[in-house]
Amino acid sequence: MKKVAFIFPGQGSQAAGMGLDLFNNFDSAKKVYLEADKILNKEISKMCFEGPDELLKQTINAQSAIVTTSIAALEALKEASGGKIEAVMTAGHSLGEYCAMYCANVMDLETTLKAIQKRSDLMDAATKYKVGAMSAVLGLDVEKIKECLNEVQNLGVAQIANYNDPTQTVITGEEEAIKKANELIKEKGARKVIPLAVSGGFHSALMQSATDGFVDFVKDLKLSDAKIPVVTNIDAKITTEAEDFREKMPKQISSSVYWVQTIELMLKEGVDTFIELGNGKVLAGLNRKMCPPEVKTYNVFDSQSLNDTVNSILNLI
Repeated sequence: MKKVAFIFPGQGSQAAGMGLDLFNNFDSAKKVYLEADKILNKEISKMCFEGPDELLKQTINAQSAIVTTSIAALEALKEASGGKIEAVMTAGHSLGEYCAMYCANVMDLETTLKAIQKRSDLMDAATKYKVGAMSAVLGLDVEKIKECLNEVQNLGVAQIANYNDPTQTVITGEEEAIKKANELIKEKGARKVIPLAVSGGFHSALMQSATDGFVDFVKDLKLSDAKIPVVTNIDAKITTEAEDFREKMPKQISSSVYWVQTIELMLKEGVDTFIELGNGKVLAGLNRKMCPPEVKTYNVFDSQSLNDTVNSILNLI
């Protein structure tokens, strides 16, 4: 038997047209989109299918659109496989962690979408207080990146946002500090430093107001213990208790995403097959750099990729 893990992408994976093919071909996916429109009280399905990109990439829309699309892909997978493809554990990159919690039955669809809308509203508001910036660093050791970040602390907040793969790390913080850090990191020998087109310094102390606001929100949120283990971003540890999720959810907004460590833990636990559910192939690309050749990663983002995934995995099990 294959040990399958479901993984879910985060913000930045959005694109106009996403999910439309699943909506048109799978009743389970259509149901997710129609329910999301009602729960969020806006036409999130129309934004996913038609854009425009300017509207879709706004944090207050992007997060709910991505989560809705990933959950629609998950439900379509269940439908197409007759429930035969099951995960032994799950995780999501940043925003995608909410899909993982839904997958593990920590939250139902309504709770998940209401939580993500509150999260995105708070994060959007936090960007108004201080100008933030983020950059992707390629080809430099993490310890050298940390040295550079330490050198610019006098200019403002500067820290690691995402440990994406062994060759790619994202830094985040105040604009002036990150600009200087970019220069120092290049001098240290980074292959490339790419400033990212974002509206704020996400996963940094600049998001503390959002974290604080979310603490109050999750106090009364209906959460259940996970039916399968979720590997959480802030510590790359297996989490199953409802109250642990309640504590970690707010912290995740301003903490680093330990994605490299998350995949390493899953591999250590015996996962040999990953399925990325949601628009694009970002996580599959990261997996290629971290997983041994015998470990396979599949994608589900439209009916063709879904059918290919189901056929390939059912032939293996």
